Amino acid sequence: MPSIFSRIVSGELPAYKVAEDGRHLAFLDITPLVEGHVLVIPKKETDYIFDLPTDELAALHAFSQRVAKAVKAAVTCKRVGVAVIGLEVPHAHIHLIPMTRVSDMSFANPKIKVAEARMQELATAIAAQVEGGSGLSETKAGAASAASAAVPAPLEAAVKGLHFMSESEAPLEAVAYPAPGGELSDAVLLKLLGEPGDAKIETVELTKFLRNHTADDGVLGDVTLANRFKALQMFMKQEMDGVQVYRVGSEPKIHAYALGRMMDGTLAGFKTVLTET
Repeated sequence: MPSIFSRIVSGELPAYKVAEDGRHLAFLDITPLVEGHVLVIPKKETDYIFDLPTDELAALHAFSQRVAKAVKAAVTCKRVGVAVIGLEVPHAHIHLIPMTRVSDMSFANPKIKVAEARMQELATAIAAQVEGGSGLSETKAGAASAASAAVPAPLEAAVKGLHFMSESEAPLEAVAYPAPGGELSDAVLLKLLGEPGDAKIETVELTKFLRNHTADDGVLGDVTLANRFKALQMFMKQEMDGVQVYRVGSEPKIHAYALGRMMDGTLAGFKTVLTET
């Protein structure tokens, strides 16, 4: 039976999410020791944290560091404490706890009650402080966001470290969504992505979308980076069917999703944010 955290990852259960990438998720503890108490998990269900492979454990801690800095920026505290207990839920997780005194870290303390509106406010505030972006839809930070599927490792490697240049610079994030049943209408797509149901959608061919980034003399000014974008484009066209870029929303901030269907029907690709005025 999937753990409660796996059910959050799949979208079956809601959570006050604060950050997400292809392999990790962070959300508010609903029975916190203090306001702003966050849980950070690997999406892949593993019971004991030290059973994670070395590289996955390191990646989990690196992701936790980004989230901890956001918690520190959003919640009044002296430090953000770190704890790993691992007895409550059979799914590895890290506690990030805002603290002003050592006793704030004691799990013997009674859990506090935080109103739903305040939980949403905290989650939104923390998400807004995550360096490089929270990975969540702006409209869904603090609430149950889009369901996700496992991101193919080659795709995650191809996207890692790349940034899209518009009027600002935004990171690319590898994403994957469960295979939608039936026709991929605008309504189905928006729901899958966790975007507002009335959001505007425009489609662009991938080659056109990336043309300024794949050109050797393009906006990046770096042939090595241009070659990485070429490799990403080639991977998506070879490994996926029906690749399209979906521009969602309106100026000045537009969410861009480059997606195609994998052999199992999963929608995979990358997302980023465009600034256009």
